[in-house]
Amino acid sequence: MQTVKMYTTAVCPYCTRAKQILKAKGVAQIEEIRIDTDPQARAQMMESTGRRTVPQIFIGQTHVGGCDDLMALDAQGGLLPLLNAA
Repeated sequence: MQTVKMYTTAVCPYCTRAKQILKAKGVAQIEEIRIDTDPQARAQMMESTGRRTVPQIFIGQTHVGGCDDLMALDAQGGLLPLLNAA
């Protein structure tokens, strides 16, 4: 299974929902990067994604986007193949 990295903040309902979706798909571990406590991580997230909002989700090297993007990918049947890609 691909590694999952997620930029988050402490009080973000979309981050919580995204984590629930990923765990339901069998993701045991999510590398969580808190941008509310690390300004450098926020800058890095904005540089690599071009976005300011959380969550920002990476599966392997693929930037999925936010929670809505994750749900759309799942609805299209693309989430599991991406998680299980070699």
